[in-house]
Amino acid sequence: MTQFFWGSADTILYFLICASAALLLRFLIRIPDEIFRKLLHTILLGSLPVYVFAFDTWYYASASALVFAAVVFPILWAFEHIRGFSKTVTERRPGELKASLLLVFSMFAAVIAVFWGIFGDRLLVLAAVYAWGPGDAAAALIGKRFGRHHFPNSKKSIEGSAAMLCVSAVTVCAILMLRGGLSVGACLLTATVTGAVCAAVELYTPGGYDTVSCPAAAAVVLLPMLSAFGGL
Repeated sequence: MTQFFWGSADTILYFLICASAALLLRFLIRIPDEIFRKLLHTILLGSLPVYVFAFDTWYYASASALVFAAVVFPILWAFEHIRGFSKTVTERRPGELKASLLLVFSMFAAVIAVFWGIFGDRLLVLAAVYAWGPGDAAAALIGKRFGRHHFPNSKKSIEGSAAMLCVSAVTVCAILMLRGGLSVGACLLTATVTGAVCAAVELYTPGGYDTVSCPAAAAVVLLPMLSAFGGL
């Protein structure tokens, strides 16, 4: 249990430092709402390596993610009653932050259980989640700034989806190369297919549930492709 508490303490310290710095920056300089949203998004995603490397066993890492969500959820619920809180954290709708946090940390726990718990591979935890996270941020920023061509019956743009595909593919490829065990060509092909599938899934996933659907889609692609290339 000692590693559970120390690992959880590392996670709490990470969030205290990063959240405080982000809020201080928010008050000191003018940051566009969408940029600040993605900054919070990045801080959230940046906690994953803490879970992956601060713990020696996967079940403590998964449990810590779920406990953290369970503890922070009512705290955020209380903060929502403070005037100006929703605007400060750039919520698009009331309760968005706590709902997103619950989804993200539940997803963290599930991905850790699958890739680290079943397959014993910590880096694939990062590959599955980061196939979604950085690409999703790129899709939002590029889509809003440069999106001119929209998909039929959708507010999402071709430019945004292309940005997600590229960023996701590059991120996954970098993680696979760092992980080793595959040729450069296998890494490139696996990463490109993973990025393309995640971009397609994100396009058709409603209501912010791409937090769950995209890492799940990445897992569906990564596991058979890595197995086929002998890298699993």
